[in-house]
Amino acid sequence: MELILDGISKNVGAQPWLYEMSLAPVRNAVTVLLGATQAGKTSLMRIMAGLDTPSGGKVCVDGRDMTGVSVRQRNVAMVYQQFINYPSLKVAENIASPLKLRGEKNIAERVSALAAKLHIEALLDRYPAELSGGQQQRVALARALAKGAPLMLLDEPLVNLDYKLREELREELTQLFAAGDSTVIYATTEPGEALLLGGYTAVLDAGELLQYGPTAEVFHQPKSLRVARAFSDPPMNLISAEAASLGVQLVSGPALSLPLPAAVSASLSGHLTVGVRASALRRERREGDVALPGTVELAEISGSDTFVHLATAAGEVVAQLTGVHFFELGEALTLYLNPAQVYLFDAGGALLVAPRRPGGH
Repeated sequence: MELILDGISKNVGAQPWLYEMSLAPVRNAVTVLLGATQAGKTSLMRIMAGLDTPSGGKVCVDGRDMTGVSVRQRNVAMVYQQFINYPSLKVAENIASPLKLRGEKNIAERVSALAAKLHIEALLDRYPAELSGGQQQRVALARALAKGAPLMLLDEPLVNLDYKLREELREELTQLFAAGDSTVIYATTEPGEALLLGGYTAVLDAGELLQYGPTAEVFHQPKSLRVARAFSDPPMNLISAEAASLGVQLVSGPALSLPLPAAVSASLSGHLTVGVRASALRRERREGDVALPGTVELAEISGSDTFVHLATAAGEVVAQLTGVHFFELGEALTLYLNPAQVYLFDAGGALLVAPRRPGGH
């Protein structure tokens, strides 16, 4: 399915919920809508589905203007945060329901195949009330897949599941989407989930579409500070700086000599913002590194990583250190940063320089 949103907007009373935007999700691929709560993800999906009508603009499907056409007249499958199953039907009947509506043959075989893909084949004779939350969400996903709709909308479908189940289902969904022929729109607040799903990402913030493109490209080349903030977990370290003869002078901190293109370097002046991902800060010094000495304010162990909050002369920074490390509060600690790994934004928040991508791209 080719879906095109052409200059759509959405107002509720005098309040704009979606500012004018245009978006053409790549056909038969996964597009992730990434943004914080109230960024506009659900409002956008409801317009895509035909549940809401935009205040302005058009919704086109395969070249036809479908603006205002109700969801009942569209071939769309949706999965919500809260799993929705028919409580009076067993799991097999829930999954089979869209197949029966289409009058399909070999329904039992199709149900068994979908149940096997989502590892719920042992649950087919149970009722939804007899299942765990994770199992119920798998049933809802299986029913959506059974519908075979050319457009599948998933609104934070894993948010209410525990960590282990989310990880398992993310991997399974990535494989299922890759094997299908649907245009998939997947909403999430988690940058890590967007990276795992791959495909394409549209970054939303406060009702605005900030950037759309291949997920890896948007992550490595955020075109503005707002995108960088939204697509970074933990949040990107943002350090105030001024243009200087050495390249960039951190406010109340050391100078950084950045490898800038001549045209960019010549145009630098006034206030700048240096962006540093938490994973770019290290304890070991390497050639060309800049030192950021400070004191430990907080150390959190999460899985196999340690997140260290450090107070430095350039401001508070967070480092993501591989492995489990223990620090005392107030302990002196020096972190190191290679200037080639920083982002540089101008006074208006536009990206000037991004680190070279892995592989030299």
